Amino acid sequence: MKKDIHPEYHEINVVRTDGSTFKTRSTWGNEGDTMTLDVDPLSHPVWTGGHQRLVDTAGQVSRFNKRFADFGIK
Repeated sequence: MKKDIHPEYHEINVVRTDGSTFKTRSTWGNEGDTMTLDVDPLSHPVWTGGHQRLVDTAGQVSRFNKRFADFGIK
C-alpha cells in the first residue's frame, strides 16, 4: 500500500432526521464533526414504503396489462 495517498479516516457523529445520533468512521469532515442527515432510512420512501402513484399516460398501463394478460403473472 502506498504511503501518504489515502485520506484521513476518523470518527464522526451522525444525526438522523428523528434526532437520534450514532458514531461512525468516515473520511468526511474532521475528527468529531457532526453530519446532520436530511434523508435517512427512517424518512426515505425506498425504506419506508412511501406512497406509490401510478400515472396512466395515454392508457399505456392498460395496453400493457391487456397485452400481457395471458402471460399468467399476477
